[in-house]
Amino acid sequence: MADPQADLQSVEAALEALLTDVAPLPGEQLPSEDAAGRVLAEPVIATRDVPPADNSAMDGYALRAVDAGSPLRISQRIAAGSAPSPLAPRSCARIFTGGEMPPGADCVVRQEVVAHREDSVLIPTGVHPGENVRRRGRDVAAGSILLAAGTRLEGAALGHVAGQGIVSVSVRRRPRVALLSTGDELVEPGQPLGPGQIYNSNRPMLTRLLERFGAEVVHTATLPDDFATTCRLLGEAAQRADVVVSCGGVSVGEEDHVKAALERLGRLDLWRLAMRPGKPLALGRLPHADGEARFVGLPGNPVSSFVGAWLYLRPLIGALLSCDALASLPRLPALAGFSTRTQARRHFMRVTLEFGEAGIVARAFADQNSAVLSSCVAADALADIPARSTIDEGDPISCLWLVSG
Repeated sequence: MADPQADLQSVEAALEALLTDVAPLPGEQLPSEDAAGRVLAEPVIATRDVPPADNSAMDGYALRAVDAGSPLRISQRIAAGSAPSPLAPRSCARIFTGGEMPPGADCVVRQEVVAHREDSVLIPTGVHPGENVRRRGRDVAAGSILLAAGTRLEGAALGHVAGQGIVSVSVRRRPRVALLSTGDELVEPGQPLGPGQIYNSNRPMLTRLLERFGAEVVHTATLPDDFATTCRLLGEAAQRADVVVSCGGVSVGEEDHVKAALERLGRLDLWRLAMRPGKPLALGRLPHADGEARFVGLPGNPVSSFVGAWLYLRPLIGALLSCDALASLPRLPALAGFSTRTQARRHFMRVTLEFGEAGIVARAFADQNSAVLSSCVAADALADIPARSTIDEGDPISCLWLVSG
């Protein structure tokens, strides 16, 4: 008897088929204040040193280190944002954190160790040049690469850009995604349910994940259980998007028309994977006016769609954005807080992570069925369990950390 698992493809083969010949999307100029979460298409070059001048790292007194150990008069007061005068001989300057060092001073002594006299201060001995001074250009040197192309503009990166006074940046256009649901049983929330119908949970879930990965959902539709209509709506979706994602309709049932429609309209690159959940996953391409739209046919079960989004949609969006941080999920070594046995398919188990002195412990949800979406709500990671494995509690395992970028 033929092995029913023999024709199943690996996760690695699926990623290779999915990412082959993917070209980054073009760049567009955007105001920096509107660029949060976007990915740089070109490097940002620093136009000024940060800090722009030597300044004090704390509240205290600026002086020449050779003058320490004797009383010094206070010749000026320097707050952040004010311009200092050259330091007078045998004097010190009262200076505050961020204040620019006066010409002639080479160190700062913190205020807590200085003894005050009627018209002077006594600086302790043992002071060294450069002490408590932030040197010009310590953080950023003018002309250097401030942020590399492919950087995602989150909080610190946006602050870096603002610190240069830059008001616009070149970012990749966000990938446009058409998100299709399949099946006469699906009803949108807010509508009454008929016999045998369920609410569409995949659409809002995948929309949010795609947005987290850096894409925008520009089109949604529900495909009925009809081959001709599925072909028409699939073709229309491909004209609007860089990526077409469907949920359901890629298995072997009589009402699963998406795979056949893909083969009619475009090309099927890979189908059916040796993984759990998510075995009936179809990858391919659909023609559109400017070339091809990538097609990812996820299974209809919500957990399978959730796992497939992290494993396949995230790196695909990353490739379109030329963002290395999205290429693969970070792997964390952990200890199994559960026991399991796998059969012929690799199992991606939903787990929470506990960080302790002994290391990371992964706790698996008790019900790992592909229809139990509650196992995904609090999941921190996917425990990557190889096929034909026996895992006992305490065994070392590898987990894929679910972070968006």
